[in-house]
Amino acid sequence: MKVVLALLFISGAWAAPRIDPLVETKKGLIRGLQASDGDYSMFLGIPYAYVNASNPFGPSLPYPDFEETFEAIDDTAICPQIEEFGGQIVGTLDCLHLNVFVPNQATTRNRLPVLVWIYGGGFQIGFAGTYVYGPKYLVRHDIILVTLNYRVGPYGFMCLDTPEVPGNQGLKDQLGALRWIKENVEAFGGDPNKITIFGESAGGVSVDFHLLSEQEKLFNQVILQSGTAQGPWSVRESNRDTPAMIARQLGFETDDLGEALNFLATVEPELVIAATSGLPISLRPCVEKDFEGVEKFIVKHPHNSDIPKAKTTTILTGYNNHEMLTFNPGQGNDDTLNLFGDNLRDAFNLNEDRDLETLVRQYYVGDEPMSEDLRWHLVDFLSDFTFNYPVHRSIGKYLENGGKVFHYIFSYSGDRNFVKYRQNITEGGAAHADEISYLFDVSFFPQPPTEEDQLVIDRITALWANFAKYGNPTPETSELLPVEWSAVTEDVLNYLDIDLDLTLKRRPFHDRMAFWDLFYKMNSHLLKGNDQRETV
Repeated sequence: MKVVLALLFISGAWAAPRIDPLVETKKGLIRGLQASDGDYSMFLGIPYAYVNASNPFGPSLPYPDFEETFEAIDDTAICPQIEEFGGQIVGTLDCLHLNVFVPNQATTRNRLPVLVWIYGGGFQIGFAGTYVYGPKYLVRHDIILVTLNYRVGPYGFMCLDTPEVPGNQGLKDQLGALRWIKENVEAFGGDPNKITIFGESAGGVSVDFHLLSEQEKLFNQVILQSGTAQGPWSVRESNRDTPAMIARQLGFETDDLGEALNFLATVEPELVIAATSGLPISLRPCVEKDFEGVEKFIVKHPHNSDIPKAKTTTILTGYNNHEMLTFNPGQGNDDTLNLFGDNLRDAFNLNEDRDLETLVRQYYVGDEPMSEDLRWHLVDFLSDFTFNYPVHRSIGKYLENGGKVFHYIFSYSGDRNFVKYRQNITEGGAAHADEISYLFDVSFFPQPPTEEDQLVIDRITALWANFAKYGNPTPETSELLPVEWSAVTEDVLNYLDIDLDLTLKRRPFHDRMAFWDLFYKMNSHLLKGNDQRETV
């Protein structure tokens, strides 16, 4: 009877609610929550840095140690922005937080690989909360997931060529978060020597900048989804007039940079975001000038950067098969030549001679005027120029620098394609960002995944988790992953087509990529970044 009672007691103890997890990091004690949708713990809203109130547009500062136990239970902080789901201005400067999701089997004796997610949003929007980035699909593969906030828009990417606001503050926020993770993830049961950073769109560009940077290496592997620093929209020139332009929108007239910044530091962030939204300014990463005692992140234009980290970093990179599927020919462009020219000028210094614009237009659409009949050809052009070819350029640079690269194209069209669902697009293929809801449990889908969607979820999360664990997305074949994913070589551009089935193929969009290879080679003298004014 004593044995039976003991067994009943033990059984009852296992059935009792789990005690909320408590970890002791180098920053202090942090208490999280036990998840209700899986066997993992959540540590939400941990501050890793804070914004300097007197210079909110400048670099952030490391967050001090916790004097008392930090209650990590709230992931709702958003940096100031026009939030994409409701279109409302939201956010606070108290937003430099990260979230850590830990499988229950992780311990200091059973350290698990770590995946660190950097969100996209054109460097203007985005947040790390579970509303979009629910962790349960990934953590079930015995990896720790970390998602992080960083500043966007004017607070994250104002580039003024001054020591106070040198540029790339949002990227430096990410760097601070990666330093925090490297120093503290072991306390959560994470392996600090197995950290993979991954991101989509601007998040992918960010990952690439961390690979290009001369800062210390805080990761072992990288995954870039539909974004690379070689993209035509990844870098912009500094603009010292930006603060005065924003201040003027708010009724403060000055041409003095310091006065404008001091004024804006006193204004509520919501008003700054509102004033910025109507201005013709571009807030993106930039090449920084040297200032003594100021940390520098981007030292050269990506076109001119070597990538020494590539030799010791395994890389997984790709894009979706119809990135710009959402493009509508009737929106904002009456002439195909303008469409081609406006985009080409993002990457090339074009003069008044429109021969190059005409050449690209003739390759894709001939001399046809803008119409719905041209839509798919224009989708191909915009996808190639904005996402596909930049990824191919990056793959070449990684190989030149001794990198090992796995390449993919995501082409699945199901009920959970992120952007197609939100925009009610029913055409086949995968648009930009559509893969997100197969990696993360996005909260706003009304129904559970279909059997086909669940298979894609199971496969892509297994591939990404295997990559984090082994540096190889298919260390062995199985019923779930029946194909061996071969890396790219100098002679063979292998890629994995991720659809309902997994298929290893070669050299995607060969004719179109060959056209852009030749175009870039013949016009390299016009390429932005090869101009010495931009690389000062």
